[in-house]
Amino acid sequence: MTERAESRNAADGTSVVIVGAGPAGIRAAQTLVAAGVRPVVLDENMRWGGQIYRQPPADAGFARSKQALYGFEAAKADAVHHAMATLLPHVDYRPETLVWACDPKRLHTMHGGRETAVPFSHLIIASGATDRVLPLPGWTLPGVYTLGGAQVALKAQGCAIGERVVFAGTGPLLYLVAYQYAKAGANVAAVLDTSAFVAQAKAAPRLLNQPSTFAKGVYYVGWLRARGVRIETGVTLDGIDGAAGVRAIRWQRHGREHSLECSAVGLGYGLRPETQLADLAGCRFVFDELNRCWLPERDAAGRSSQPGIYLAGDGAGIAGADAAELAGRRAALALIEDLGVAAPVMPDAPDAAAIERKLASIRRFREGIERAFALPDDPAVHWPDDMLVCRCEEVTARTLRDCARLDGVTEINRLKALTRVGMGRCQGRMCGEAACHVLAEASGQTLAQVGRLRAQAPIKPIPIAPMLFDENVAVIPEEARDE
Repeated sequence: MTERAESRNAADGTSVVIVGAGPAGIRAAQTLVAAGVRPVVLDENMRWGGQIYRQPPADAGFARSKQALYGFEAAKADAVHHAMATLLPHVDYRPETLVWACDPKRLHTMHGGRETAVPFSHLIIASGATDRVLPLPGWTLPGVYTLGGAQVALKAQGCAIGERVVFAGTGPLLYLVAYQYAKAGANVAAVLDTSAFVAQAKAAPRLLNQPSTFAKGVYYVGWLRARGVRIETGVTLDGIDGAAGVRAIRWQRHGREHSLECSAVGLGYGLRPETQLADLAGCRFVFDELNRCWLPERDAAGRSSQPGIYLAGDGAGIAGADAAELAGRRAALALIEDLGVAAPVMPDAPDAAAIERKLASIRRFREGIERAFALPDDPAVHWPDDMLVCRCEEVTARTLRDCARLDGVTEINRLKALTRVGMGRCQGRMCGEAACHVLAEASGQTLAQVGRLRAQAPIKPIPIAPMLFDENVAVIPEEARDE
């Protein structure tokens, strides 16, 4: 990027910020730089790559090849890593930086215990996704991890979550993580899939829309079976047993009860978009029947309902790493167009029309995925009253049901206000969807009807000390504190 281009950015008041340095954020930055725009790239992780292409810490103390870390995706991971490495002289890259709040045209960030405001005229939110978790009795025991957490332990720390591991839930990630663990030499005792095989077979025509991706999934399952890993489909998870830690997991299949000893459980039902920042930025939301959750509205180019704010990657709807790269580039092209800057000439990259066609094709594949690995129907029906739903605030299913049945609560934020569900450290990431299921079950409504938990700052835990000495952070007047 030329000094003239950088000077122009400063002179015209343009300040472009990208949140997230995963596949979407990196490809967005690459496209902007090619157009002569120098973006600020904020990322919570220590190194770029996101969750799917997560890199071990530079001082990890162990070495694993990209082939070992990423398997079939090693070449894609390497391409994304190399792209960002090449961009470093041309972007303002800020790793280990948590974006915890958003005001009009300003982000609040935390890095190294210091709070910094980052102004923007245009913002690309590529915040990624987190695990979709549905609770079951025993899910708070030591030794129970999300699938993403189990994956982080393997990729970033080079260790397994236990000596004998069961992976349970549903979704492609279930089989991928089990494969990665078994491939690394861990003892995978079983894979317990709540989705029925017949549903997966019926979805095959849509899954064949992306034949190479479909083939990888078939390969993972076949590889695990060939090595004696027990795979059960169409199960109902009953609970995880243990005292000081995980001892066994129980489930039912075709009316028969089963139990299997294990020392750790990786639990998850696919992924859920991280939408809190888009919410704080004022973006409009709509309930998405395919993903069975509320998503920020966006057009085909990634423009949100808020001018100057763009959405890309899994943070706007789960579609996978390939789609994230495409969506990141498309959002950047939209931003460039809105700036009135000439579109960059990138011979090896698709144009806007080609990107939208590819994303539409991936969308059809995702429809197949959601049908093959659907969430259990009415999961809250099976949850006992004494089961913790919100572990941070120790809120049980009984408390939530009583609020709905005895107090007539029908909306999730009212339930939050009365019970404190979703007010803990996770800010509803782990319990929010489960609370919605309980409310829907107890009030006789659909997930869409009970609404969504509204985000509030800070969207993740931050130390309070820096706030006390920052003149840019609003402080409640003393005379108003008791009101």
